Amino acid sequence: MPEREPTLDRRILALAVPALGALVAEPLFVLVDSAMVGHLGTAELAGLTLASTLLITAVGLFVFLAYATTASVGRLLGAGQERRALASGIDGMWLALAVGLAVAALGILLAPWAIGALGGTGEVHTHGVTYLRTSLPGLPGMLVVLAATGVLRGMLDTRTPLVVAGVGAVANAALNALFIYGFGWGIGGSGAGTAIVQIAMALVLARVVVRGARARGVPLAPSLGGLGQGLRDGAPLFLRTLTLRIAVLLTVATAATLGDVPLAAHQIVNSLWGFAAFALDALAIAAQALVGRSLGASDRASARAVLRRTLQWGAGAGAALGVVLAALAVPLAAAFTPDGDVRRAATAGILVIAVAMPLAGLVFVLDGVLIGAGDGPFLAWAGVVSLVAYLPFVAAVQQLAPRGGSAAVVWLWVAFGVVFMLARGAATGLRSRGERWLVLGAR
Repeated sequence: MPEREPTLDRRILALAVPALGALVAEPLFVLVDSAMVGHLGTAELAGLTLASTLLITAVGLFVFLAYATTASVGRLLGAGQERRALASGIDGMWLALAVGLAVAALGILLAPWAIGALGGTGEVHTHGVTYLRTSLPGLPGMLVVLAATGVLRGMLDTRTPLVVAGVGAVANAALNALFIYGFGWGIGGSGAGTAIVQIAMALVLARVVVRGARARGVPLAPSLGGLGQGLRDGAPLFLRTLTLRIAVLLTVATAATLGDVPLAAHQIVNSLWGFAAFALDALAIAAQALVGRSLGASDRASARAVLRRTLQWGAGAGAALGVVLAALAVPLAAAFTPDGDVRRAATAGILVIAVAMPLAGLVFVLDGVLIGAGDGPFLAWAGVVSLVAYLPFVAAVQQLAPRGGSAAVVWLWVAFGVVFMLARGAATGLRSRGERWLVLGAR
């Protein structure tokens, strides 16, 4: 029998609300770094912008370490295989550490080239390389945090990652202030402070998982089979994330061809879109954990109930966010810029994303449901198909949209916020109506 709606609602909110806090806490690292480095000078802030873009991209591409682990642990726990679930989580953290060390070493080596490839020259290049090289030692910690968070989410614990993320954000601000201003280390102090905090967060979360594993007699050494399974589960999600990043980069590149005003307005609209997405992603995380648990327990009806109810929550939350964005479109645009033309263009773009928010809520939840079901290969192909479907529309915007004003921003966000999201939603929506994603048992 499916769970009664009020009980399911409480479980969804119990997972989604703390997850939202953890999701919002992570971007505070970049905001704190930006605020403090901005007081050092324009060149330092520009260098930070380039370096943080590379870091955020790297972390985004490896977010599968959290998603795949959540699905695996949740499914195994649902099947009553607690020791296998924790062993899978331990292997996921070892995989995150290995990937993090490899990417960090490569990044430190290639930092001057990478910053230069993004257009950094002179002092901006110097500061960008400094920040990248001092912050990259924290990358293994960042990826272990993703994996450990995935384990805890699979165990239906989103509160522990919230507490660790919140304390980490405060510690990051304090250490950066000490290193930048107290010790006089400049932008390098910001990178070092952030790296130290991320490593500390990883140790705390890993300790929680390790303590649970030891209590159940689960070996802490990595297994080759487990690492290989983690790579197999994560590879499709990596491809899915890559297609999303390509779509985002194509949209930014198109905005740059439409003129300075549309490009500036796009940055404002994109920032608001990103923050709104955190709230909707929290519901997707709840869907991941609950669907994985239901399918592991071979409870098809419960999985369907989670799908139905989280879709309702996604649409409702998206509609509420849309109303707020529409009501505050003018003051939000004004808060970002004093330029009248940019304000008008940004306001028009905000109204577009306000309309698109309910659709986005559905799309993000559908992603979460299928990730929780372990349907990564389908999501990878759906990502490729959605990207291919988006290409002619973004090309049309580049060729046909009027230059330099509000209309260009409207065209651009109709393409990304409506057309691209419709393509994603059509693929995952059709999949969710069928039975192929409802694979029961531990697998």
